[in-house]
Amino acid sequence: MQEESFKHIPVLLKEVIKYLKPQPGQLMIDCTAGGGGHSKAILERLLPGGRLIALDQDAAAVKAATKTLEPLGPENFSVIQTNFSNLKKALQSVCSENADGILLDLGVSSHQLDEKERGFSYQHDAPLDMRMDQTTDYTAADLLNHASEEELARIIWEYGEERWGKRIAEFIVAERKKGEIVTTGEFVDIIKKAVPKGARREGPHPAKRTFQAIRIAINKELEVLETVIEQGVEILKPGGRMAIITFHSLEDRIVKKMFQNLAKGCTCPQDFPVCVCGKKAAVKIITPKPILPAEDELLQNPRSRSAKLRVIEKTHEF
Repeated sequence: MQEESFKHIPVLLKEVIKYLKPQPGQLMIDCTAGGGGHSKAILERLLPGGRLIALDQDAAAVKAATKTLEPLGPENFSVIQTNFSNLKKALQSVCSENADGILLDLGVSSHQLDEKERGFSYQHDAPLDMRMDQTTDYTAADLLNHASEEELARIIWEYGEERWGKRIAEFIVAERKKGEIVTTGEFVDIIKKAVPKGARREGPHPAKRTFQAIRIAINKELEVLETVIEQGVEILKPGGRMAIITFHSLEDRIVKKMFQNLAKGCTCPQDFPVCVCGKKAAVKIITPKPILPAEDELLQNPRSRSAKLRVIEKTHEF
């Protein structure tokens, strides 16, 4: 796959720049490089004297981000192929200082959706893959053909919030007895059979939530989210900021809860006259309510419609 084909419109770009406030000489990390759109805009503002570290587990994204950033000087950035759960290790492999800002743009990229052979989209017939890191072995087809009915139902309900999850799981198990499920087209047909006709007439595409659920499970997206937030706050300098863009309610709830917990100070009972726990808030919340795309962005990039940006600032070293 050629990196030139990697197309990705950076979501909430103006807002990311506004809240991360990149300045010349600073060090910032883009944990989800994608095509390098956010990375380029940040690095332009870090120069002269600054540096950007960009991470992505997708080899195509690493090539694309490198190509995008090269005109700004190879000495000013590092692009590392790794899962963002390895954030702290990745930073230490490049330098010994902490970061002034960290960005995470979660979920599947426009490029990954558009490249039908990746198997992320329910709108193309392709092999059932869905791996963001294609060096791993476990694909969506492996999950659908070998997980128990109970496990499939749990995944579709918890990660896709699909009310027909149990019924879809039953249909998957029944269908795979006839032969392995190997393409996205076959999977979509199973979902359409499982979801009652009346339910298919309302709301989004009947396969949307289930595809989301399987993708999240395959890539362990929610499992690593808490880890990267904890690591991110640890390696931020006091006054440094972390900005996270989410695209569905499961991600957003985790981010919101993690940010609230990190922003809590004293945990002593309210009737204690003085604090004895000594706990101080690790961060302050910069965006009490999530920042949403403006109307002009929604017109230009309809895929941004579910995006939410939340930002925190580290208050002290710990």
